[in-house]
Amino acid sequence: MRPLVALVGPTAVGKTSASLYLAPLFRGEIVNADSRQIYRHMDVGTAKPSLAERAVVPHHLIDIVDPDQEYSLALYQRQALAAIRDVHQRGKLPILVGGSGLYVRAVAEGLAIPSVPPDPDLRSELEARAQREGPQALHAELRRLDLVAAGRIDARNVRRVVRALEVTLKAGTPISELQRKRSTPFRVLKLGLTIPREELYRRIDERVDWQIAHGLIEENMALRERGYGPDLPAMSSLGYRQIAYYLDGRATLDEAVALTKNETHRFARQQNTWFRPTDSSIHWLASDASAPGRMAELVGAFLADQY
Repeated sequence: MRPLVALVGPTAVGKTSASLYLAPLFRGEIVNADSRQIYRHMDVGTAKPSLAERAVVPHHLIDIVDPDQEYSLALYQRQALAAIRDVHQRGKLPILVGGSGLYVRAVAEGLAIPSVPPDPDLRSELEARAQREGPQALHAELRRLDLVAAGRIDARNVRRVVRALEVTLKAGTPISELQRKRSTPFRVLKLGLTIPREELYRRIDERVDWQIAHGLIEENMALRERGYGPDLPAMSSLGYRQIAYYLDGRATLDEAVALTKNETHRFARQQNTWFRPTDSSIHWLASDASAPGRMAELVGAFLADQY
C-alpha cells in the first residue's frame, strides 16, 4: 500500500508552514484539501500558499475552477485520487493538507459519496423554506432525519443543509449512512496541529488584519468586476461574504472585519467536528517551534515502516 501523509487541523493553526517544511525533506508534493483554495482569483481571502511557495513545492488542486463553476465532493475525490496516483508514480510522497473535513475523509478514509444527482425543484423548495422559516427550521428537519449529519453541519450553512436533506429525502436513507467508509489503497499517517483556543483566535485575528492590509477588499472588488457576485456559493466564503456587506453599504469596515473574525472563530470551533482532539487516528502535536521536527520524526519512521 502506498504511503499518504495527511496534515489536518483548524484554520490558521499553521498547516501551510508545516507542510512547506515537511515536503522538501521527503520529496513530497502537496495535495490541497481546502474547499475554498480550489477557486481561481480568490487568493488573499483563502490564505493560499504564495506563488513563491508553490514554486518551491509542487501543489495540486489549487486554482482549478472559477468561482461561478459547480464543484462537488465527488469530483474533488476523483481529482485528488488522480493527483495522488500521479505523485506516487513519480516516486514522490503525497501530503494531503487542509481543514475541510469532508475533503480529507473522502481521500484518506475512502468516504463513499452518495450518487444522488441534484434535484433543482427540491432544492428550490428547501431554499425557499430556509428563507421563509429561517435556517434553524431547516436544520431541525435534518436533525429529525439524520442526527449524525446535523451534528456535523452548522445550521447557518444553508447550502450544505439543503444538500444533506436533498440526498436523504431522495435516497430514503440518511446521508451519514450513505457516507460510509471504503477500503483505500493507502497506508495513511494523519498528523494534526492543535493550539489553545485563545492563541488560535489571536492568530485568526492577526491573519484577518493582514488580509485587509494586503488587498482583501480590492480582491472582492475585482471579483465583482469579473461578474462574480455575492450570491454565488463560492462568494459565501469567510471574508468574502462579510466584505460584501461593507461594499454594499450594509456594514462599516470595522463591523465587517469584526464579523469576519468572529465567524472565523466559530468556523474553527466547527472544525472540531471533523478533527477531534480525542481522535486516536490522528497524531496531535502542539503548534509550536518543536512541531516541525517532531512531525519529521513521525514521517521518517512511517516511511521506514517502523511506525
